[in-house]
Amino acid sequence: MRNTALTVVLSAALVVASPTEAAPRVHGPHHRPSVSSAHCSRLDRIDVPGAQVQSTACLDDLTTASTVASGHTDPVDWAGLHAAGTTNPSGVPGIQIDGYFPDTSTFNVHHGWNHDSQFVIRVPDHWNGGLVITGAPGVRRQYANDFIIGDWVLAQGYAFASTDKGNNGAKFYEDGQAPGDAIAEWNERVTQLTQATKAVAKQRYGQKPSRTYLFGISNGGYLTRWQLENKPELYDGGIDWEGTLFTPRTNVLTYLPTALRGYPAFKANGDAAAHEAIIGAGFAPGSEFLWAFHYGNYWDLTQRIYREELDPTYDGDQLAGVAFCDSGTPGCDADFDLATRPASVERAIERISLTGRIGKPLLTLHGTLDALLPISTDSDVYDTMVDRARRGRLHRYYRIWDGNHLDGLFGSFPTQLRPMLPCVRTAFTALEAWTGRGHQAPPADATIANPGGDHLLNACSLKPAH
Repeated sequence: MRNTALTVVLSAALVVASPTEAAPRVHGPHHRPSVSSAHCSRLDRIDVPGAQVQSTACLDDLTTASTVASGHTDPVDWAGLHAAGTTNPSGVPGIQIDGYFPDTSTFNVHHGWNHDSQFVIRVPDHWNGGLVITGAPGVRRQYANDFIIGDWVLAQGYAFASTDKGNNGAKFYEDGQAPGDAIAEWNERVTQLTQATKAVAKQRYGQKPSRTYLFGISNGGYLTRWQLENKPELYDGGIDWEGTLFTPRTNVLTYLPTALRGYPAFKANGDAAAHEAIIGAGFAPGSEFLWAFHYGNYWDLTQRIYREELDPTYDGDQLAGVAFCDSGTPGCDADFDLATRPASVERAIERISLTGRIGKPLLTLHGTLDALLPISTDSDVYDTMVDRARRGRLHRYYRIWDGNHLDGLFGSFPTQLRPMLPCVRTAFTALEAWTGRGHQAPPADATIANPGGDHLLNACSLKPAH
């Protein structure tokens, strides 16, 4: 059936009340003037290319200030990704399209569809000519970036689209036939969504986007890197917010086992050898106050599910091993050693690996206290890869002092951490200027000091203090 036959146009009675504040109209330095027309005009023309199902709604506000109540987002998807007290815009009328592309996996239960490759596309009434594409971080779903990215870019007039990456949840490794298939699909789904959303913009506004940007955190940052390396013709630039690094020599499987082996002894009695081993694996000195949280919530789970995806034979017939197993137990992930694994594992990782050969401008930001993707094993390495690929002229790298992987932890450690989101938003503005008509270069690579103070929640300068 054609997509239009499956389209559900929600009635006006189901949308939220009109906000009192008019939709902002912010014009970037390179964008044509805002395209403004009647509220939700051309809604009946929207037919997402390749989509198997789509549901289209006319909303008086596309931001989370209203979509939580109307059911057009899910706060569970973005829980913990921003600091309490973060200020977000609201009052952006337009069209939202939810749907999915053909797929065989069924991890995503949003809307009762029980179908993966779900997406959300939002097109504001007042359009600045631009498009922002993103994919979910971690193993989250398509609404994960709504608060930290979607609200902000929509208020500037950008169309916005996000994908669940084609598989999600802690058992994502069950998707695909061969090791690496599930992660490889992530990149395919971002490309697919980018092409489809450009067509949607043409249907809604009568013209395709003048600028298309990638914007992602964690695995979303990996997606940004991969697309700019492999599909640069589709984009004008990207923001890489502490993106995951995959190479055969450096990836989460090369340092997490050391942390899993050492942390129990460090916790029990402050074992100096265990502490030295964890620091030696790449974790930053001074990040110790974050280790308990990350051991209990991220290190063990991340190691097991990504190892299962890339090296399923390590633990025999078990699926993703045994949680928090003791070192020395047969098949325990705390004892995983990538260097000793068969060549087939390296080939699986090579399928999804990054090279540093970006083809469009990229701004990378990473916190010095990231205790999930340590900066020394991730973005420091990727910056070197970009330089070695002779693409440094297209790259800026900002090391954010006291930044961590999850801004949600700022409330628990307000004197030890700083939120990353304000710096990332500043970087996006710099990317606009860099790729605009004036080609204004961003600040040079720098380590950005933590100035402290309440303003950290909503402001950041990428220029180092003198």
